Amino acid sequence: MQDRLERYADLVVNFGANVQPGQILDLGSGLGKEELTRAITASAYKRGAKFVDVNYWDPHLKRVRVQHAADDVLDFVPSWYGERTLQLGDERAATILLSGPIAPHLYDDLDPERLGRDVFPRIKEWTKVINERTVNWCIAPGPSERWAQLVHPDLDAAAALEKLWDQILHVCRMDDGDPVAAWRERSAALKGVAERLTQHRFDAIELQGGGTDLTVGLLPTSRWVGGGEETVDGISHMANLPTEEVFTTPDPDRVDGVVRATKPLYALGRIFDGLTVRFEAGRAVQIDADAGAETLRALVAQDDGGTRLGELALVDREGRIGALDTVFYDTLLDENAASHIALGSAYEAAVDTADLDRINRSSIHLDFMIGSDDVAVTGVTRDGARVPVLRDSTWQL
Repeated sequence: MQDRLERYADLVVNFGANVQPGQILDLGSGLGKEELTRAITASAYKRGAKFVDVNYWDPHLKRVRVQHAADDVLDFVPSWYGERTLQLGDERAATILLSGPIAPHLYDDLDPERLGRDVFPRIKEWTKVINERTVNWCIAPGPSERWAQLVHPDLDAAAALEKLWDQILHVCRMDDGDPVAAWRERSAALKGVAERLTQHRFDAIELQGGGTDLTVGLLPTSRWVGGGEETVDGISHMANLPTEEVFTTPDPDRVDGVVRATKPLYALGRIFDGLTVRFEAGRAVQIDADAGAETLRALVAQDDGGTRLGELALVDREGRIGALDTVFYDTLLDENAASHIALGSAYEAAVDTADLDRINRSSIHLDFMIGSDDVAVTGVTRDGARVPVLRDSTWQL
């Protein structure tokens, strides 16, 4: 077990975030992930980190806030959280976040509208830091017993955790003889797809099938990105580990139609099934779900950009996550199993300077999965030609 932890920690630190000697590392974790957190801390110091600042998240504290805080302060976040985030950028720090639920169903009985208004621990300044590319960062799965039992409820706690670990090591290519080499090969393939998509300069992308009929307009300089990131100082890193997507920044004023989620969404500590969103002239004008839709409506109402799209991402069948046919109830893994869109903030890296003023700005970024073998993806050129992009989750370019 210890050898597995150390090897995984080394992959996240050395290849995922690519922590540099002398850097500060900001490490976000959760209760129940202490062993992995310690292994990552040790790996970072061996790598030469100057200081590792660990922040543990306790979801029970959010629960009591939603229960008891005054209604007019639920959206309040002290300014020093944003100032700390901006300072990490100024310091050219590295950051690692361990994903995965640690207290599933803890918020199921809370007032859904109040829950949606309390966005903490999300800090809006992270959007600025990411867009300015001043930190090398990585979000990676952090297995825990509670998460494992949510994913594999038919197994006892120990067996569920072992199976979750096996799956995460597999999707992170740790079962390859040289996982870094395997990731570089996959990264090159994703970069190649992104380049071909960009060369087409599509005016819009259509998604049709399985209850979805959606047209997403693109900006004149929208380009596709995938396979890794690079900071302004030239430090390469994998913002998501694992990553199987190529993504772009859409035109927030040109989104129309209906989209149906193809996987459950785990957000704000709740599971949302049957999510359906209808767009008109760029805005999400109707949000429905089997339960808890009020929470999502309150979340996107945080600001003017919350109801508009900030991301469109496409995922093929060559990735390892989708092939497992497992719902992980974790955005990092589930969004890299299927094509997805995100309401809220957009990524500046996917447009040229001429269109920066047109991209969506928001304090939220909510990904949900809309892709499957039944959803056909088609590119529409500026002269109206329709080009198959994905069929049966297979690239057609």
